[in-house]
Amino acid sequence: MNALAATGSATHGRGMTAIVETAPAKINLALHVRRRRPDGYHELETLFAFCRDGDVVTVEAADVTRLTLTGPFAAVLADESRDDNLVMRAARGFCERFGITQSHAITLDKHLPVASGIGGGSADAAATLRALARLHGVAVDHPDLFALATALGADVPACLLGQTARGEGKGDALQPLAPLGDRPVLLVNPGVGVSTAAVFGRWDGVDRGALGQGEVMAIAAAGRNDLEPPARAIAPQIDAVLALLAAAPGVALARMSGSGATCFALFGDVAARDAAAELARARGWWALATFLR
Repeated sequence: MNALAATGSATHGRGMTAIVETAPAKINLALHVRRRRPDGYHELETLFAFCRDGDVVTVEAADVTRLTLTGPFAAVLADESRDDNLVMRAARGFCERFGITQSHAITLDKHLPVASGIGGGSADAAATLRALARLHGVAVDHPDLFALATALGADVPACLLGQTARGEGKGDALQPLAPLGDRPVLLVNPGVGVSTAAVFGRWDGVDRGALGQGEVMAIAAAGRNDLEPPARAIAPQIDAVLALLAAAPGVALARMSGSGATCFALFGDVAARDAAAELARARGWWALATFLR
């Protein structure tokens, strides 16, 4: 089983079933910031897409609720309070909302960089909700599950949906769209974390217009990421990543995702994607060669 793309269940020798859910990397094909809202959020219009690969969350019944961190980026989260981790907040919220008294052992296998604009904690929280729903017989499209996701964070509903979608409002008013058909995609991060709050804080407040209508890739190509300029000001390393991706042969679209610093490139074929991944890794950058789903 691929450690990055694992969804299913496994029965342990003692007869207990562990539910395994992928927390797929999220990318924003386009992200238009329209205005600041009175509630502190920003009015957004975005196109969400999801990759095959990401973090992996495993949930099973236990005597005491606990969170175990594994994977290449586990150490980045080691100093955070386990109780305040978004995964644990999702688990507590699920149990409270659905009247579950059972404790759970949760393992987060962390493969995606932290604070990188590709879902991260939101995807992990959504995967936790899906795993708990499956474990306890709750429909994964239950309205209360989406209400809980909305309370956890603006990107969590989209990550719970887990498919190509148009997002408006805070990004949580979702319109599902047709899948993008296993398109090769490369994610690259230069090894820097960028604060979402800091990036939004540097947005210049200019409304540059609405997201278009029509076919997904046409909307994306005509769109932009309004958070790219402030993110590049905070982390100039993004410039080099975007330059490498834009110059790679076979690129259909190269852009920063979310509030950064991860950037993505969509390719027409796997060989071109993999060649670009080698160039990125040669510079010491994190790179994930995967597919949209």
